[in-house]
Amino acid sequence: MQTSATARGTGNGDADTIVLGVFADEDLPGEPPAQVRELLDSGEARRSFKALALTHAEGKRWLVVGLGAREDLTAERARVAAAVVGERAREISTRALCWELPGDTGAGELDDWERAIAAALVEGTILGDYRFELYKSSADGGGEQGGTERDPTKHLERLIVSGPGDLEAAVGEGAVLGEAVNRARDLQNRPGNDLTPTALGDYARALAHELEDLSVEVEGGEAIRMRGMGAFAAVAQGSEQEPALITLRYTSPPAASATPTLGFVGKAVTFDSGGISLKPGPKMSEMKFDMSGGAAVVEAVAAIARLKLPVSVVAVVGATENLPSGRAIKPGDIVTAANGRTIEINNTDAEGRLVLADCLCHAVAQGAERIVDLATLTGAVIVALGSTYAGLLSNDDEFAARLATAGERSGEIVWRLPLHEEYSELIKGRYADLDNAPEARKAGTIVGGAFLSNFVGDTPWAHLDIAGSAWELDRAYVGKGASGYGVRLLVELAKSYCA
Repeated sequence: MQTSATARGTGNGDADTIVLGVFADEDLPGEPPAQVRELLDSGEARRSFKALALTHAEGKRWLVVGLGAREDLTAERARVAAAVVGERAREISTRALCWELPGDTGAGELDDWERAIAAALVEGTILGDYRFELYKSSADGGGEQGGTERDPTKHLERLIVSGPGDLEAAVGEGAVLGEAVNRARDLQNRPGNDLTPTALGDYARALAHELEDLSVEVEGGEAIRMRGMGAFAAVAQGSEQEPALITLRYTSPPAASATPTLGFVGKAVTFDSGGISLKPGPKMSEMKFDMSGGAAVVEAVAAIARLKLPVSVVAVVGATENLPSGRAIKPGDIVTAANGRTIEINNTDAEGRLVLADCLCHAVAQGAERIVDLATLTGAVIVALGSTYAGLLSNDDEFAARLATAGERSGEIVWRLPLHEEYSELIKGRYADLDNAPEARKAGTIVGGAFLSNFVGDTPWAHLDIAGSAWELDRAYVGKGASGYGVRLLVELAKSYCA
């Protein structure tokens, strides 16, 4: 989708559909055609949030959308409104859509609220327009896998945002973020026989080749073992697919020396059968999504590079399959992580924390000074928080608060859970230092975080359990399937260090 910005009053270009947002107890902005005003006067158009009405005037379609009270319009609500509008626009075969930016109709400098709303309208439109069509037969009926022809009734071609002041930066940032999330969703939605660990490593290499200031190193099983990553290697040994330790590094030339190096760590189990501790058959196909944390990390770093944010980031993604075989790890096995901690493997389906343990050690070794990891780690977080919040655990109050603020600003909200010292007692091993799956089924999400805390030392760190948010999020702008959760959150976290 092409995106652009235009100054209000200069026309709507070649847009065939114009969107006007109307607030409660406020008149329509500007001087719309009489037919548009008649929609409100007749009651067909309403000011309540997400209410839609359509008319035709001056050779164009006009969509009026209710936005509710002005003080209630946050960036998140703007994303939702944009998605609702986008769905209706596609139904009426819109090709080029123009949003008139709600807010002050006068010219002049944009305020932070207007910039945030403009970016959110772009994000919501792009995210709502997403379809995963890689494996659909081509539109010409040829039936070949991977047909790329786009049905014009299903997708918008252009999005224009019109408003006061210079909107180009906000619209451009919204486009970068929306497209990054959709690329993460593409990675998530690809099946395990296509997106193998090697394929994910190749994808990261291609990004580094494309983007200035982004570098990558991809290491296989032998290098993982040579690094002493016994926990990561243990998970990988059951599969014939080669694992991949992916290390991405972004350093912006103007990055301030006082800015800490951010560490992003992602779990990328490209298919998780549970290993010897085999998962139930129903919905096992969804375990292709167990690489969602890794997808979010890869695309967040790419978005940061595209935006040229003045920060330094080192990202570590551990990619592997978790499969049962004659050489797979067994319940009762003991492995040694890169920092020398020994781990009893009492459930091979608690594999994500094993992969992350070594990846966290690697991030620390690579110079990360603030670390956040993302993982579809526990079903327990879904029981606790559903799909609304991701679970947050942290060893540092300031870093946790910064992440929570980034979540509010990005719409990818988090809820902090406690890391009390008593939880550390639950993960003590009988025969080794740690137990990856304590028999006492208590505080599952917290126990996962307590386990990971053993691999970051004194580095400020946060763990995000995204098992409830990575797919089937079912928000207006992200419906069924992969959500790309975490991309916007990580970029917003990076932006918080740029002020």
